[in-house]
Amino acid sequence: MNELKERIDYLEKQLKRQDKLASLGMLSAGIAHEIQNPLNFVINFSKLSSKLLSEMEEILEEAGDLFTDESKDEFQEIMDDLKGNMQKIEENGNRASSIVRGILSYSRGKDELIPTDLQQLIHEYIWLSYHAVRANNKSFNVTIQENYGTDIPLVRVIPQDLSRAVINLMNNACYAVFARAKRASEGPYVPTIKIDLRQEGDWVKLTLEDNGTGMPAEVLEKLYTPFFTTKPVGEGTGLGLSLTKSIVEKHKGEIQVETEENLFTRFTISIPVTQ
Repeated sequence: MNELKERIDYLEKQLKRQDKLASLGMLSAGIAHEIQNPLNFVINFSKLSSKLLSEMEEILEEAGDLFTDESKDEFQEIMDDLKGNMQKIEENGNRASSIVRGILSYSRGKDELIPTDLQQLIHEYIWLSYHAVRANNKSFNVTIQENYGTDIPLVRVIPQDLSRAVINLMNNACYAVFARAKRASEGPYVPTIKIDLRQEGDWVKLTLEDNGTGMPAEVLEKLYTPFFTTKPVGEGTGLGLSLTKSIVEKHKGEIQVETEENLFTRFTISIPVTQ
């Protein structure tokens, strides 16, 4: 009874925060707009700098007779380092820009189907979830194995919704492996989460598997029930998997789970290639 009262009190507090969150959403949208402009400059100037480096490399090659072989090697080493740096700046700038676009999509609240590179989206939010967990617990660590199929087409999805589903599954996987890792008597254990994305016929399938605590049959039966959770009060609302199932069904997809207690849990999301 006390546990039920605590959960109700916790949910009431969550509901009271909704108005504040709505205001925060508007603020986030404004901040995102402001961040996007300097990000565009960073990305564009990194591309321009890469082109200038290529031109400088050509000039140095033409003036090769003016330098010793040792000097040429040093120049080339520096040029290669600079090119690598420019590439990293562009890649991370694009990643930051993608996150900003995601924030703007959340703030708009539109259920718009957008042709999306699922590999990029899934990779980005898998690691976003991991780093969020790490930020709250520095002792947490896990091996993440990613396997992406080739030639997966752009799929029309609602990016802000699908990214939320990915985060929910990843958060649960991190919780499961961390819970198992804390069992000191279990012996050597390597927390591992495997991500697999591939196209099978008219479907794109995402599999997320962890070697964590697994789930008993009684938990499996209530898995998608709203507000059902096995986590301590305050650590989960019990809405993550219910919301994830709704998101998958909104995309006319399916979600399946396989699990064995103390061994593994494997979620598979299937989404039609053509919406």
